Amino acid sequence: MPKNGVLDPQGKAIGHALASLGFDGVAEVRAGKVIELELAETDPAKAQAAAEEMARRLLANTVIESFRVELA
Repeated sequence: MPKNGVLDPQGKAIGHALASLGFDGVAEVRAGKVIELELAETDPAKAQAAAEEMARRLLANTVIESFRVELA
């Protein structure tokens, strides 16, 4: 997701489109991306650590984006 304070033109466009479709009460929209990974690691702690490192080093632009890792 874009960090707070970083302009999000895609989120603004989605917000305007929702309003034009009659969806009232949407205060703010932030648009991000989802990346799903299937890892061979069976230890949840190791899988979490590996995915976080992948996000920090490649998958997220940590200057302007925040990220969250969830295991399923």
